[in-house]
Amino acid sequence: MTQENSETWLNKLWKTLTTDHRQLLRGQHDVVVDSVDTINATISAGVAVVGVTGAAINPAIPVVAAGIGFVQIAVRWLKRFENKPQPERSFSDYVQLAAVLAYCTSFDKCLNASDVLTRINLNSIVSEEFKQQIEELAESSLDEEEARKTMSGFPRSKLAENFNHLLLTYLQQVGLTEGEAQTLIERVAWSTPRYISQALAEAKYDLKVLTERYRERWQKDLDKYDKIDAYLEETIASKPEEKVFDEDFKFKDIYVPLKAKRLDKNGKLINDAEAFDLESWAKELLADEKKQNQVMFVEAGPGRGKSVSCRMFADWVRQYLHPVWTPVLIRLRDILTLQKSFRETLKEAVNAGFASDDGWLTDRNTRYLFFLDGFDELLMEGRKSGGLEDFLKQVGQFQQDCDKNSESRHRILITGRTLALQGIERQLPDNLERVEIQIMDDGLQQQWLSKWEALFGAAKTSAFQHFLQDECCPENVKSELAREPLLLYLLAAMHRDKILKVEDFQGTNSTQAKILIYNKTVNWVLTKQRSEKLNRDLTELETEELRRILTEAGLCVVQSGGECAPVAMIEERLKAHGSAKDFFEDAQKRIDNPLRNALAVFYLQQGSKEGSVEFVHKSFGEFLCAERLKESLEEWTEPGKKRITFNTQDSQMHWEIYDLLGYGPLTEEIVEYLMGLLTTPAVAGEENQFRPVELFQRLEDFYLRWCEGEFIDAPPENLPQKKMRLLRYQLKTQYLGQRQIDIYAGLNVIILLLELHRYGQQIDELKDKMVFYPCGKPNDEGKLDDSNRLLRLISYSYCVGDSGFLQIVGLFLSDANLSGANLGGTELCGADLDGANLSGANLNGAELSDAYLTDADLSGAHLSGTYLTEADLRGADLSGADLSGADLIGANLSGANLSGANLSGANLSGANLSGADLSGADLSGANLRGTNLTEADLSGADLSAADLSGAKLSGANLTDRTFGDVKWDENTKWENVGGLDTAVNVPEALRRQLGMQ
Repeated sequence: MTQENSETWLNKLWKTLTTDHRQLLRGQHDVVVDSVDTINATISAGVAVVGVTGAAINPAIPVVAAGIGFVQIAVRWLKRFENKPQPERSFSDYVQLAAVLAYCTSFDKCLNASDVLTRINLNSIVSEEFKQQIEELAESSLDEEEARKTMSGFPRSKLAENFNHLLLTYLQQVGLTEGEAQTLIERVAWSTPRYISQALAEAKYDLKVLTERYRERWQKDLDKYDKIDAYLEETIASKPEEKVFDEDFKFKDIYVPLKAKRLDKNGKLINDAEAFDLESWAKELLADEKKQNQVMFVEAGPGRGKSVSCRMFADWVRQYLHPVWTPVLIRLRDILTLQKSFRETLKEAVNAGFASDDGWLTDRNTRYLFFLDGFDELLMEGRKSGGLEDFLKQVGQFQQDCDKNSESRHRILITGRTLALQGIERQLPDNLERVEIQIMDDGLQQQWLSKWEALFGAAKTSAFQHFLQDECCPENVKSELAREPLLLYLLAAMHRDKILKVEDFQGTNSTQAKILIYNKTVNWVLTKQRSEKLNRDLTELETEELRRILTEAGLCVVQSGGECAPVAMIEERLKAHGSAKDFFEDAQKRIDNPLRNALAVFYLQQGSKEGSVEFVHKSFGEFLCAERLKESLEEWTEPGKKRITFNTQDSQMHWEIYDLLGYGPLTEEIVEYLMGLLTTPAVAGEENQFRPVELFQRLEDFYLRWCEGEFIDAPPENLPQKKMRLLRYQLKTQYLGQRQIDIYAGLNVIILLLELHRYGQQIDELKDKMVFYPCGKPNDEGKLDDSNRLLRLISYSYCVGDSGFLQIVGLFLSDANLSGANLGGTELCGADLDGANLSGANLNGAELSDAYLTDADLSGAHLSGTYLTEADLRGADLSGADLSGADLIGANLSGANLSGANLSGANLSGANLSGADLSGADLSGANLRGTNLTEADLSGADLSAADLSGAKLSGANLTDRTFGDVKWDENTKWENVGGLDTAVNVPEALRRQLGMQ
């Protein structure tokens, strides 16, 4: 731009500021000025500022701008600027002028883009106090320091604060709510830096002091804003427009906002917590200045709508909060390597043009809201045991740093499956604001059905509702499955296409019903709108052959990290494995690239890495992986197969165990599908391929050999080495060594044995044939041959992380037989030991905080010094157990049997012992402050030197004929004990001591 053109720009602006615009105002607004000339100038400036950027003008906007008084301020500052000789114009003069013009332009843009204008009363009369504020601001000036801060970070500058206060006051006086006004002024303030840069670009001569000083910056800034606009349009705005699987409708057509409940720091639902709107919760946290250090942490099970909610909310932020917050969406599955800091990881993960500049995270004029979707989907290095824990620590530290640093006030919202946190709950950062998405309530489900009706009509929707209400429809489908977004869609879609009937669900439990839905979904997709002949024309493969390819793809995706797998890996496995080999080789002779054609039939899409594919939804891959595992497990027990031994050529089963299971931990979802598939009764006329006893025996044989190190100690090339080499060839970034592969294979076999054990114990004829003893079967004297076996395995598992055994096997220990095992000093925080047999086990010094031990048998167990903080021990048998010095703070022991237990010196403060049997228990020196002992049996219990301050004893029994009176001494503390007046059989001596009538 030439000097002449530059001068023309400023002259044109001044001319517009002094043009007569009486007609525009007449009868429309009470302007905050005293003279007609100033009115004209004020209104004209509103037009002029908009005219600088060529924006379309809403006729009411200049009127509003005039009423607010910003244009009057602009007139005063511009006049003062013009009256000064150029050599006397200070840096702050230039900044003031550029800032007020940019703020007015920003206000115009934001007002044009919002719907609040319809709620502004243009006939409102503003207060005299407000007029005085305008006058004071118009006469004010900036000092050099504040001018510098204004340019480096306008939204948090003193000038922005003054402008915002003026605008907030005015907007509330003319009819907006405080929330509406606050949102609008924040958008105006955060948009202003863009228009300052634009002003510098368009008036290089008039604003020469600024343009020269910030030459490099304003050019970069304008480029950055353009790139952000492109990113938001291409990446964020496009997400709601994506089609749901291969339907003709989009996610925005069927999405309903979900509800969530708050979790405590240990991941447990807060008692009596009410469900709330998830998006409203996120908006409140974004606006709460006191919680800017908190990470918004959204958890849920599979298919609950985490990812879709994440994308839809990101687009809402784009539409209604940007640029206050600029949404950036990151699929964590795409992060292949975790850097030393989250800041470095972000630079690798965000490939958008605006992030190419090294200073993109320290620009004070831009704040990002990072949506990190799927913490359970971290690949490769991120999936290593400890990787997720380290990653979340990085995220937590980054958020705290952002709160303290004015240069990077960014926020993080992260989503993922709750189960991925198993075993690391206590290592999570303490600045996570945790919530869990809930299944749809009646209102949300009805909203969803209303959207379905808009797409497919009242008749089909009504028929589907009758399907859900039918008395033959299982309760688990009505109350659970049909309230999860993914499964609700699958149910509705298959019912629409007449694939699903209510009779299909008769006699199914929740797992079987879910399997039925996924099973029918696979068949439905493979045949939907296509005849069998058309399928053959498409791939020249039968539908069952297509399904076999998909199960191999499911296994490959899971082994690759749960998200995507190289097509070459799938192809190689099909060529090398079992029944798929012959038909696949035959198909290759007949057609070109049968694999890619087959994969195109199902819900697969190109993966984030070149040459890879991924399932549109993770649950499909997990289900198909389970189906692939089922096939092999059944083959291992086919009649006529020789018993497999490692030292012969018949070691195929052992190799397949490493090949199928030596990649990482089996997830709870895959195990649930696998056991459901195995135990589902065969269709009439077909032979049941599940032979539980034979399978149990073969896996147990492998387990015992594995425990002795037979496979990893074999000469090269042994089975763990073979699998390691294969994975490194198939997955170029594979990190697993042969020890890790050996551990995963062995621990996954333990999981299968625990599941088969639990299954066998429910069937009378199998109870004695399927008993899994992880530490060996007790001899006639009840002693174990190797009570330390499990302890050694836990130590060996440290090769995959400090909590390797707990994270992998901890969820599957319910009903396990660990009687007599030595687990002293082990970490089992959060483990699921419901119903487990731990009688006589050594758990001295073990860490069992937050563990689930309901109905567990801990009779005679050694638990001295054990950490059981907030553990769930409801109904557990702890009779005769040694719990001396144990930490049971906040533990739930309601209904537990602690008869004769040693609890001396134990800390039970805040614990729930309501209805517990403590008869004859030693509670001497125990901390029982605030403990709930209502209706507990304390007859014969020793309370010497115990502290019962604030404990609740209503309905407790303190005496019986067998154990006699409760014991206490002068050191027993009874301050503020509640409910003694309603306790049963209170000894007379105690009544007198406590002054009870």
